[in-house]
Amino acid sequence: MNNKRNTRQRQLVLDAVLSRSDHPSADEIYMDVRERDEKISRGTVYRNLNILAGEGAINHVKVPAADRYDLRLDRHYHMFCTGCGAVTDAPIPYRDDCDVQAAEATGFEVQRHRTIFEGLCPKCQEKAKTK
Repeated sequence: MNNKRNTRQRQLVLDAVLSRSDHPSADEIYMDVRERDEKISRGTVYRNLNILAGEGAINHVKVPAADRYDLRLDRHYHMFCTGCGAVTDAPIPYRDDCDVQAAEATGFEVQRHRTIFEGLCPKCQEKAKTK
């Protein structure tokens, strides 16, 4: 019976991630899930996010300040705004050649690389100009 409850809760967490395209934090997912199940705990949401990311159902994006979650599973890069904390997909293709170069230089069997570009988003740049 407990396993069934966890499956339902995990589905609520997955649905919350899949309903957003803004790379939400675990706290944001928790708040979304709470709207559908007021009894769910923060720990249950966090645990299920980790399980879903470990299973490859969602992407865990590690950025400064708070980890984020992504519905996109393909290999891609992210942009992180150091002003407001926004996370977006970088509109450039994944570079498989970087994996090959790193493998050749180190002897590692490289499976993938993750890149986070950091800087100010257009909104934060505009705010900085008006100050």
